Amino acid sequence: MTDPGLMQKYENLLAYLRSLSSAAAAFSGGVDSAFLLYAAKEALMDRVCAVTAVSYLFPKRESDEARTFCRDYGIEQVIVEARELENGAFRENPPERCYICKKDLFGRILRKAEELGLNAVIEGSNTDDDGDYRPGRRAIQELGIKSPLRDCGLSKQEIRSLSEHFGLPTWNKPSFACLASRIPYGEKITEEKLAMTEAAEQLLLELGFRQLRVRVHGNVARIELLPEDLDRFMDEGIRLRVDSEFKKIGFAYCALDLLGYRTGSMNEVLK
Repeated sequence: MTDPGLMQKYENLLAYLRSLSSAAAAFSGGVDSAFLLYAAKEALMDRVCAVTAVSYLFPKRESDEARTFCRDYGIEQVIVEARELENGAFRENPPERCYICKKDLFGRILRKAEELGLNAVIEGSNTDDDGDYRPGRRAIQELGIKSPLRDCGLSKQEIRSLSEHFGLPTWNKPSFACLASRIPYGEKITEEKLAMTEAAEQLLLELGFRQLRVRVHGNVARIELLPEDLDRFMDEGIRLRVDSEFKKIGFAYCALDLLGYRTGSMNEVLK
């Protein structure tokens, strides 16, 4: 049984969403946006539409899972084509890269919401997102995008707990960030690097690793895994297969990060 205090937060969330009358929900298929979309469907019924961006920055598996979720829950979904790589400032990959990306993407979602006659655009930031360097947050605020989960005081763990309570298939899905976050600031973002990263991470997922990142440092792939997965990775069969497959993908070398998986590790150089 879910904690009564947590269920009250959920009721507060539903009240918040009902106050909007209608909304376009930015929906990537991840834990947070799936939970927000589920709540918006309950609160607004057919007055909510999921808006999913198709982009080089997101693996195909993510967009496929987003489509499946909307189909299974009977939620209208529209697709917008993100064009981040057409923006030279974004490709140069400055520290404010996320601001540049989100300003353009959410601008597109806002225009789509206007076309559909929807009152607001909502997105899935939560209270845990306040602790890291997140320039994209500024773009969201400037555009007037609503962040109901954050505004209702919901943390990542609380979102997972409520998602499990409601039987959402995303409740234990690994956290994911766009593929551009795998490339160090100042190193140009290209379609090739993004495709290499997607292929490398897909291989590790197929080998049974769940929470992971493959960071791209020139021709070196730096692999971040959960500490409890490091011993299994060191199995000779797995190590040699990863090395062989990564070289086929285009990497010259593979390195295993000694600290393991952590969000925002590319931001450590900014501190």
